[in-house]
Amino acid sequence: MAETITALGAALRSGETTSVEVVTRLLAQPDEIGAYVTRFDSALAAAAAADAELAAGRDRGPLHGIPLGIKDLLPTREGPTTAQSGVRHRWRKVRVDAEAVTRLRDAGAVLLGKTATMEFGVGGPVGQTGFPVPRNPWDPDHWTGGSSSGTANGVAAGLFPGGLGSDTAGSIRGPAAYCGITGFKPTYGLVPVAGSVPLAPSFDTVGPMARTAEDCALLLSALTGRDIGPLRGSLSGVRVGFAAFGTEFTEAVDVLRAAGAEVRPVEVPGYAALTTTTRLGYVTEGFAVHREMLREQWSAYAPQTRLALATGALLSGGDFARLLEVRAAGRRAVAELFESVDLLVTPTTTGPAPALRDLPRLRTIEGLHTPAWSATGQPALSVPRGFTSGGLPLGLQIIGRHHADELVLEAGHAFQLRTDWHRRVPAPVAGSVAPEPMPVRAEPTPPGSPVPALLRAAGLNPPEEDVDTVAARYPTVVAEVESLYRWP
Repeated sequence: MAETITALGAALRSGETTSVEVVTRLLAQPDEIGAYVTRFDSALAAAAAADAELAAGRDRGPLHGIPLGIKDLLPTREGPTTAQSGVRHRWRKVRVDAEAVTRLRDAGAVLLGKTATMEFGVGGPVGQTGFPVPRNPWDPDHWTGGSSSGTANGVAAGLFPGGLGSDTAGSIRGPAAYCGITGFKPTYGLVPVAGSVPLAPSFDTVGPMARTAEDCALLLSALTGRDIGPLRGSLSGVRVGFAAFGTEFTEAVDVLRAAGAEVRPVEVPGYAALTTTTRLGYVTEGFAVHREMLREQWSAYAPQTRLALATGALLSGGDFARLLEVRAAGRRAVAELFESVDLLVTPTTTGPAPALRDLPRLRTIEGLHTPAWSATGQPALSVPRGFTSGGLPLGLQIIGRHHADELVLEAGHAFQLRTDWHRRVPAPVAGSVAPEPMPVRAEPTPPGSPVPALLRAAGLNPPEEDVDTVAARYPTVVAEVESLYRWP
């Protein structure tokens, strides 16, 4: 089993090892899976300082001397923050820690480096140049999920025991499920996002990724300044609803019952509408964040990124207002569900990690059961729940009421005390996978399509082939917007 933060902390305090020894060993490991964007030369000095403090009796807590990876959307004083993009953006020059990074550093953590992401948290690995292609350590021909890709595969492969990701529509939980680790999206606003590279401010959440729920609790304690835990591992009297969404779920339900939970199937009101509000909302807010840079540097963005963000230009102000109304109604409906249950469990994804070769033809967000809970802002955890016959991990998602973060982590811990999926480690990966080409160009924009005018009105002047691709997506956007006028 790869090291956990909990076990490593005990070894540091018993004198069995030192932070310098651990960091030296981890930095010596080759990165064959595209986990890192950069490793920090300062890590060994930080480890030595942590050892000196521990030896002098100054113990900052469970993260003291623990090496971590930081997603490259969270600035650090070591810099640079690329957001995995060739765009000239202001965060490249930032040499100040994001607030979440400051809190980990204050807790004594040792930062090993910046981990891979999708461009600005919205792009994909297809068509990017100059950056690593994150690969799944269980099968390098498969994707990690995005956008907290490097933290997820780095933890799974044992490059570091934990780290930070960010989650706007599932960017912590999806990669955690695909890579067989534990990832937690806290209640919206609980962990500060100040200083981070934004995508969609009303959805963006920073959270911990590690091997276990217990380790995520330790990270969350440092990130919030609240004492989360210790976790007991019992769900006695806890009411759990489950929505399988067509997935075989019996084994996971049985484990929760064995932990003492009262488990029953439920229908999730407004689930499809909440999912749609996130799918449309994050690209609309993302377009607002990136509008000026898209106008000036369209071709500097990778194709998947610029096309996804340009989708946000297709919604009217009235459409966005309706989106907000439906989001609020969905939150109220879900709050009513949580009057009869304490927790809700679902699959994290619709299946295992997709193959890299299939990514050009996929809308990857459709493979996630995570977006609805980004719309509501509730805490949601993904823990490993098994493997496919082909050896790829699967995830269980546990959702709680607002600010019931500790109960969600308690449920994850209880599940992991009774299963061993989180203890499994992949074999070392060798070799490389080349980025896949972009898909074949879309059909020409139909005569009379409003898309060229909408893009011009937004100040965008993309090449014809990009206009065609956005125009091909337009009917789907219209159908999703129309669905919001039919619910509730």
